[in-house]
Amino acid sequence: MKGQQMHSVYVWELPVRLTHWINFLSILTLSVTGFYIGHPFIHALSTDQYVMGWMRFVHFTSAYVFLMSIIIRLYWGLVGNKYCALKTFNPFRRKFWEYLTDAVKFYLFIGKKPPHAVGHPALASLTYLLLLLLFIFEIISGFALHSLSHEAGGIWTFMGGWLTTVMNLQLIRLFHHLVMYVILAFVIVHVYISWFIGSLEGSGLMSSMFSGYKFLPSKELE
Repeated sequence: MKGQQMHSVYVWELPVRLTHWINFLSILTLSVTGFYIGHPFIHALSTDQYVMGWMRFVHFTSAYVFLMSIIIRLYWGLVGNKYCALKTFNPFRRKFWEYLTDAVKFYLFIGKKPPHAVGHPALASLTYLLLLLLFIFEIISGFALHSLSHEAGGIWTFMGGWLTTVMNLQLIRLFHHLVMYVILAFVIVHVYISWFIGSLEGSGLMSSMFSGYKFLPSKELE
């Protein structure tokens, strides 16, 4: 963006930034503790060391925090500014697939023009929509497994226990574990692309998730 006048735009409101980092920390915590629950790599040396119990406690606590963060983000998608609105994730809106095609061409080194957007570009919107579906599956499958240690019926059946009537437990555990790796892979790619696009555009994309502000040229704002 050399030679162009840049303007700061308040894009990401506080609830969006807050839930973003809560999700990030929750995913890391859930992944480490979840991996331990499935494949213990620390063993207690005495009966006083409640290692598995603490891992399960931290895992379930992080799950509740993660669930509340998702609910808050969805709510803010209804009441927040236009950049975080849920409608931006609608793949059926006008010109969505045109913008998506341009973005794919750029990332495949076919096109030279990066996918400009003040908020989320089309490819990011579609990716986050699919990611949300993975989040929902992880929450439901997690509560399905958690419901096994509670009496049947009530809130636990509603939160995820019903899934045990659709899938067997081993399959739920397997998919719950595999989706964790998919989400972790997304995190790595997400960080790289955010850094790459931010450096290419000079828009402060990485820092915008701390400050809320992006730096954009006048032409793009129009």
